[in-house]
Amino acid sequence: MIEQTLGSTPALRSIAQLAGPRPWPLAGNLGQIRPERIHQHVERWSQQYGPIFRMQFGSTPIVVLAGHELVNAALRDRPDGFRRPSITAQVSNEMGGRPGVFLAEGSVWRDQRRMVMAALAPHAIKAYFPALVKVGLRLQKRWQQAAQQHLVIDLCEDLKRYSVDIIAGLAFGSDVNTIDGGEDVIQRHMDIVLPEVARRSVALFPYWRYVKLPRDRKLDRSVQHLSSAVDALIATARQRLQDEPQRRERPANLLEAMICAADEGGSGVDDAAVAGNVTTMLLAGEDTTSNTLAWMLYLLQQHPVALERARAEVLKMAPDPAAFTIEQMDSLDYLDACAQEAMRLKPVAPFIPLEALRDSVIGDVHIPKGNLIWCVMRHDSVSEQHVAQAAEFDPQRWLQQGSDAMNKHLAMPFGSGLRTCPGRYLALLEIKLASAMLLGSFDITMLGTENGAEPEERMAFTMSPIGLRMTLTERRA
Repeated sequence: MIEQTLGSTPALRSIAQLAGPRPWPLAGNLGQIRPERIHQHVERWSQQYGPIFRMQFGSTPIVVLAGHELVNAALRDRPDGFRRPSITAQVSNEMGGRPGVFLAEGSVWRDQRRMVMAALAPHAIKAYFPALVKVGLRLQKRWQQAAQQHLVIDLCEDLKRYSVDIIAGLAFGSDVNTIDGGEDVIQRHMDIVLPEVARRSVALFPYWRYVKLPRDRKLDRSVQHLSSAVDALIATARQRLQDEPQRRERPANLLEAMICAADEGGSGVDDAAVAGNVTTMLLAGEDTTSNTLAWMLYLLQQHPVALERARAEVLKMAPDPAAFTIEQMDSLDYLDACAQEAMRLKPVAPFIPLEALRDSVIGDVHIPKGNLIWCVMRHDSVSEQHVAQAAEFDPQRWLQQGSDAMNKHLAMPFGSGLRTCPGRYLALLEIKLASAMLLGSFDITMLGTENGAEPEERMAFTMSPIGLRMTLTERRA
């Protein structure tokens, strides 16, 4: 439970009274954590200390929420009660970043949210669907060549190219074609910038404000190139809208749609906000989707019965990738359940850090204004207390009705409340399109790591599988 203020009833416990791992001098618990495994460390602590406990980064105390009711309540108290940690916004601002809807707060967030929701609404995405199919067929051709030449596919790399091509086409109307070896300059710089945002957000000391290491100078160059490239895209889109005013009635891509929404009277949005949201779309449209798809395909390969049921649904409802329709994609209920189950077991955003905007009570603990909380997104969702056979990959659980229906608040891969991810429909559409193409066109002869072990989870800005490789043979009609 969350209350806006404490009122006359004092909280039962202070943060100092919470159990938790013993902090080291100066470093707190950071010295006990590997950054690329930070989510697993905190998840293990939640098993030891329960649904609400305390940890410390440097001298900063952090309240960890692991119970799904506590997490859901905190997420639903945004944007008024909690925000993304201000340190993340400070790091982004130091880099010259322009906040998009991901980091914006208060009235600025509300103005931007309207613009982004309009650009990512299902009816808007449907207009772009032929472009998604084009990218899916490009990936199919690449995998056909790999199958014919008996090549091993770097699954995560190919899926990343797929998602980059889609988001570049949707966002800018540009056909970068990284699948066939092209380069997306913006994405290359994003791959440098985003991990640095994550690293600096948990740094004990902001040394970069006083001295620049080679990695910091490389970051500065990427930030400058990224800003220039995004500004050029916006200028080009504005020129198109000026030259072809009819495009304002039916924008051809998300960037044009955002500019049109921003230009409406009283929108409260300028080109800097549009630029911030272009960058946000690249973040949301690449690693999150491609990593979720990689985890889902791996889990399907590990569970042949589920894989064959998904394939049967595809062959019945959407047998020809060249003729895919959005109605076919929307009808793939079991494939959607496979995605939901993969996100339950392997959430690519396994934690969400927040900062209190006012004094609050979470459970029976007083959270002072400005204090940080850490929402663990994989705790109750993989607990036998809440999910039968919780460790098993069982998509059917998402199709149950009535009393057997899955509690959708146990796993919240897109967040909860007003700040639920606006790109949810697009992400699931990308996942279903690529997996339907794969299952309908190929047999998977191998999908796993080189040594056959379960892929490791590595945390950067999102949680990705390490070392997934795949070999295919073509299916014959």
